Amino acid sequence: MNDIVVAGPHGPLTLRVYAAPEPAGPGLVWVHGGGFAGGDLDMPEADWVAQRFAERGITVVSVDYALAPLPAAWAADAGSSPRDGVHYPIASEEVEFAFRWAVDSGLAPGPWSLGGASAGGNLAAGAALRLVHSDGPVPALAVLAYPTLHAVQSTPDAALRAALDADPSADLFSPEAVRGMYENYLGGPVDSADIYAVPGTASAAELVGFPATIMINGSVDELRVSGEDFARALRAADVEVDVSTEPDTTHGHLNRPEHRAAAASIERFAARILSPSA
Repeated sequence: MNDIVVAGPHGPLTLRVYAAPEPAGPGLVWVHGGGFAGGDLDMPEADWVAQRFAERGITVVSVDYALAPLPAAWAADAGSSPRDGVHYPIASEEVEFAFRWAVDSGLAPGPWSLGGASAGGNLAAGAALRLVHSDGPVPALAVLAYPTLHAVQSTPDAALRAALDADPSADLFSPEAVRGMYENYLGGPVDSADIYAVPGTASAAELVGFPATIMINGSVDELRVSGEDFARALRAADVEVDVSTEPDTTHGHLNRPEHRAAAASIERFAARILSPSA
C-alpha cells in the first residue's frame, strides 16, 4: 500500500492505494464508516477490507475524508486530525473528487466501482449520485456494506425489532441516535438536507442512471431498514440491485475480520466487482 496526498477540493487529501499483486483490471474507491465523525484508514473496515480486495486482483483507493465534529458523548481520546471537525458537504465532495482522481490516475484500467461501509456507504452513494447528475464519470457499480441512507428511518418489522430487543448491544440505531448522527454531520437540521447528504430521500426520477448496486446488510442491525428502503427506491428507478443480509451479524461486521461473515461478504462483493456486467 502507498499513501498519496493530493490537492483535494478542500485542501490536501490523503488517498491510500492498494495495488493488486495480480491485477484483474477493475478498481474500487472505498470509504470507511464511523458515524461521519470517526474511523480512519487503519481500521479493519478500511485496511483489512482493502487488502482483501487487492488480493483478489482489485486495485483499491481508500479515502481519508475529513470527519465531522466528535460528539461529546464519544470517547475524548478518539483522536482527530487538523482537518476534522467539518460539516457536509466537505466529506461528500472529497469522496466524489477521489473517484474522479482514481479514474484518471492510470492505477487500473477499470471499470471503477465506488463503495463504502455504514456512513461510508452514505458518502459513496451520495457521491455516486453527484456523478450521475454531473458530467461523470459514473461508477460501474455501487458497493454498499450496511449503509445508512436515511436520517429518518422506517420502523423495523416485528422480526427485526424482536431480534434487536433480544440483543441490546446490537440496538445502536434508534431514531434519536440516527437523527443526532446526521445533525452532527450536517451541522443543522435534517429537514433541509439535500439528496447527496441523505441519498435515501432521492426520488425514483432522481435515481435514474444510478449505478448497478450490490448491498450487504447486517441481520441484527436497525440500519438494515434504511438499506432495504433504498434498494426498493433503486428498483423503482429501474436500477439493477443485489441486496442481501449477512446471517448472524450485527452492525459493522467488516470491522471484525476474525468472524467468518466478514470474509463471506468480501467474497460476494469481489465477485460482483470482477463481473461488472453480471
